[in-house]
Amino acid sequence: MATLFIADLHLHTEEPAITAGFLRFLRGEARSADALYILGDLFEAWIGDDDPEPLHREIAREIKTLVDSGVPCYFIHGNRDFLLGRQFARESGMILLPEEQRLSLYGRPVLILHGDTLCTDDAGYQAFRAKVHQSWLQKLFLALPLFIRRRIAAKMRDGSKAANSHKAMTIMDVNPQAVVEVMEKHQVQWLIHGHTHRPAVHELNANGQPAFRVVLGAWHTEGSMVKVTEDNVELIAFPF
Repeated sequence: MATLFIADLHLHTEEPAITAGFLRFLRGEARSADALYILGDLFEAWIGDDDPEPLHREIAREIKTLVDSGVPCYFIHGNRDFLLGRQFARESGMILLPEEQRLSLYGRPVLILHGDTLCTDDAGYQAFRAKVHQSWLQKLFLALPLFIRRRIAAKMRDGSKAANSHKAMTIMDVNPQAVVEVMEKHQVQWLIHGHTHRPAVHELNANGQPAFRVVLGAWHTEGSMVKVTEDNVELIAFPF
């Protein structure tokens, strides 16, 4: 019995190997799980549930097949696919979760989130995040024709890459105090997140006790998952 967590696949048509690896994961390891949690950035970009991109339909079908087999699938939005909505959730069978979710896994309280909200030293990104998460702006963007949304999304990705190339790596990592604060807010000793693409298990102190922060890796050249069982929490890398 195990619950699985993944994040940061950044699926898109230009990386078919990652898509193939994810499909094998859904048809293999995930089939025997108690549940699958996707902690954001499943897709490289998301411009609306009405985007007819065939890759999106394929992924929705495969996740729905997993759900129909008896494995529930949950999703927390990432910074790349924060516009993924109820239509795609219905199509795929995924259950959308808030940006912070406390779970009880085999008697172990665990907090899950994407991870970008922990990078509080990156003031520029946090200001951008606050802007694009305004509901009125999202509604306005989603009302635009698809071809305009594609252009805007491409321009935003290019701008993000350019901005990040000039930032120190430490600025784009999590802030230790932000980590402690969110763990104490939810009264947990375990935190699982993605976003930073720096897979590791970090030991810290929170709530006056030893605590652990588990960071998922991005699916660049291999898969990454966290496997939680009654006895253990494992960060596992595996080939596509």
